[in-house]
Amino acid sequence: MDIIGNLDYNIAFVVVAAIYAVFALGLNVHWGYAGLFNIGIAGFFALGAYTSALLTKASADPRLFEDFKFGGNLAASFEGIPVVGSLDLWFVVALLGAAAVCAVVALGIGFLTLRLRGDYLAIATLGIAESIRLVFLNEKWLANGSKGLYNIPRFLGDVVAPRNYDYLFLVVVLVVLAILYLAVERITKSPWGRVLRAIREDETTAAASGKNVFKFKLQAFILGAAIMGIGGALFAYNVRFLSPLTFDPLLATFIIWAMLMVGGSGNNKGAILGAFIVWGVWTRTQFLPRFLGEPEFRLFLIGFIIVAVMLLRPGGILGEGRKVSRPAWQQKTASPET
Repeated sequence: MDIIGNLDYNIAFVVVAAIYAVFALGLNVHWGYAGLFNIGIAGFFALGAYTSALLTKASADPRLFEDFKFGGNLAASFEGIPVVGSLDLWFVVALLGAAAVCAVVALGIGFLTLRLRGDYLAIATLGIAESIRLVFLNEKWLANGSKGLYNIPRFLGDVVAPRNYDYLFLVVVLVVLAILYLAVERITKSPWGRVLRAIREDETTAAASGKNVFKFKLQAFILGAAIMGIGGALFAYNVRFLSPLTFDPLLATFIIWAMLMVGGSGNNKGAILGAFIVWGVWTRTQFLPRFLGEPEFRLFLIGFIIVAVMLLRPGGILGEGRKVSRPAWQQKTASPET
């Protein structure tokens, strides 16, 4: 039983860490490549999660919740979702829908703020994140308010037994993460990605070179937000319960920034590595004795790791790995020994 229990715990750990790695990839597009200071990750987190849940589940009736409290059944799952063979198409539609909604919201925020200084974007994203949380908290007709959404359907739930669902979802999350990683790698290493890095380093020089700085920043902001929306959808189908309290800034914004800072901004491998390291520290330390397992000490430990990484490796554990080439005249005159 101990072996099985440890295996289940480790699978659950990898699933959540991989979901956070998706968020770290999205933030890396924003900050690591385009230099966009987004501190409203929780807003895109919530939008992606709620959008995917509402696309695949009927909006909860508060009366159903009352029935549930007294032993009733809250399962109000959306009926008639298209299935082709053994593949539930609703899952793919939900991921794409979450990405699309986050992209549209990012378009509105970015269009209004990206022409201003970077701190205005930070204020706007923080404000919209809190606004989104308050909408879902107060508009009970939309997602049952503070009582939340229950019984979010499982992917291939009719095919896979509940006890094996975590194994299936582990594969699903890792496949989605791999696809997003390869896509972001290809995009950021393209000429488009090189323009983003040039804008991050010096907007004035990039504009003088004929680049439309606003257009590139808006595209990067939309792309990163769409990736975060997919992360939110994966989170919803993992926990299968959503509440406005779920999107606390600590675990929906701060910890994702910590992951990127520790792993290395501007490096997609670093973003993923940082997600696993920070989530490992956050979850494993809860088993420490006495006060060492308290949330305050765990926050202190993560802060300590961030400071240590910033002092020892300012670019993160992996960092961007910028290549500095010698001038042409040095390359021609350098001796074979050097």
